[in-house]
Amino acid sequence: MKPARAVPVLMYHHVSPSKGLVTVSPATFEAQMRWLAEHGWTTLSTDDFAGFLAGRPVPDKSVLVTFDDGYLDNWVYAHPVLERFGQRATLFTITGWIGDGAVRPHAASGQTLPDTPDHKACKRAVDEGRADTVMMRWSEIEAARAAGTFDFHSHTHSHARWDKLCASASEKRDRLAEDLAASRRTLVERLGGVSDHLCWPQGYFDDDYLDVARAAGFRHLYTTIKDVNTPATPAGHIHRLVTKDKPGEWLGSRVRWFARPWLGHLYAKVSG
Repeated sequence: MKPARAVPVLMYHHVSPSKGLVTVSPATFEAQMRWLAEHGWTTLSTDDFAGFLAGRPVPDKSVLVTFDDGYLDNWVYAHPVLERFGQRATLFTITGWIGDGAVRPHAASGQTLPDTPDHKACKRAVDEGRADTVMMRWSEIEAARAAGTFDFHSHTHSHARWDKLCASASEKRDRLAEDLAASRRTLVERLGGVSDHLCWPQGYFDDDYLDVARAAGFRHLYTTIKDVNTPATPAGHIHRLVTKDKPGEWLGSRVRWFARPWLGHLYAKVSG
């Protein structure tokens, strides 16, 4: 096996026909996953990726596909595409926004599909106490996990920016610690365990955030900073590439660049 020198980490939020911020269409997502499949790319689990950062080899042309938040459209549109191509993704879940209820239809079910609003409408629904209409349910998380299309990790319990909401550093640290503890407790109660992978809400972190997260048991910390990931990349500072609603060939060019340490680092530097 030829080992990978670098592993691109992709960042998605929505896969939905409702156009808007941080959204790719179902057709685009299918085209991008088809490109990866047809060109021999392996979609890693977080365990595989953690092993790579620790120096264990993974196949050349490996990629980690990540989603943030846990929107309903991830189940309705992304899950069946991943299942069709035998691929997997990582979903960083805002545990406090996930509720109970029956599994809803997805795009391969042949049933009438639920509405999947755009990003602004989803945020408004959460703020108004209607998170269940736009977020995955625990039953859908369990179904996706059983199918092997997603593994699930922490994106905090509330998605709050405590640096903006707290009057002091000590209050910020306390509230973040409570938030992370609630997320870990919920994942243990609902899924039977919690990993050491955490994705920062809105990509924000500072020294206090880092200290609190590590004290809470999180070691693999995911940013929104674009750059390469090699075995020399600190587990506490994982880079990700924002995806766009563009063809599979566009995604292909990005993963090729960021699978080459020198080329990906150069591209990240010049493209900002």
